[in-house]
Amino acid sequence: MPIDVDRYLERIRVEGPVGVDLDSLARLQRAHMTWVAFENLDVFHRVGVTVDPISNVAKIVDRGRGGWCFEVNGAFAELLTSIGFHVRLLGAAVLLDGPNDVVDHLTLEVRLDDSFLVDVGFGESFWRPLRLNTDAVQDGGAGQFALFPSPKGTTLTSVAADGGLVPQYRFKRVSLTMADFEAASQRLQSAAGGHWVDKPFATRLIDGGPRRVTLLKDRLKLHDGTDVQTVPVSADEWSTELDRWFHMRTESF
Repeated sequence: MPIDVDRYLERIRVEGPVGVDLDSLARLQRAHMTWVAFENLDVFHRVGVTVDPISNVAKIVDRGRGGWCFEVNGAFAELLTSIGFHVRLLGAAVLLDGPNDVVDHLTLEVRLDDSFLVDVGFGESFWRPLRLNTDAVQDGGAGQFALFPSPKGTTLTSVAADGGLVPQYRFKRVSLTMADFEAASQRLQSAAGGHWVDKPFATRLIDGGPRRVTLLKDRLKLHDGTDVQTVPVSADEWSTELDRWFHMRTESF
């Protein structure tokens, strides 16, 4: 089923011609991360989420929502493909909490003159496409990043202030389908004690970055690109801040 590209572009406030080129890809990624929140509110409220990309495009375009990686990256892949980009869905194992071999994240490979890693569903992470076929340090907008291939897959790392490398996730460059992520989606949204189901959050770029706003269970973080301001948020204030910063209302959950 084809999607309405014009309405999707309107939702992420992209105007003017969009080509199948690196500049357009970078503009689309940045706009998506500005206007479509990475959030877990349906998972937190036990509404249940799907990996069906058409349903998730409707959630984003018609309902003004965001979602977690399976939703926003799946929908973004539909948009890119409809525009004419060559996109592959890749399965990744998140490494933020230590070693992991279980696929629990969806990320994207986009092929142009070179291959690029693109992700609009990994929280406070890179918002510029990263070249895949190099291990050089790259500017991802939200800091410096590097990619390292190994027999187990390619590892995305962020570069710390002291030059150390912090593993983010590891993926194999094997094309998957959205159906391949169904088991991971069901497991993560039903895992007792997991951060996806226990604590609500939403995050997005402000004005295309590097500024960012993140709403957590009990606080709001405002990142100006260098420093982070943290403001306590009570339970009574939470829905007001969600509406203020993300234009979403809790009555819709």
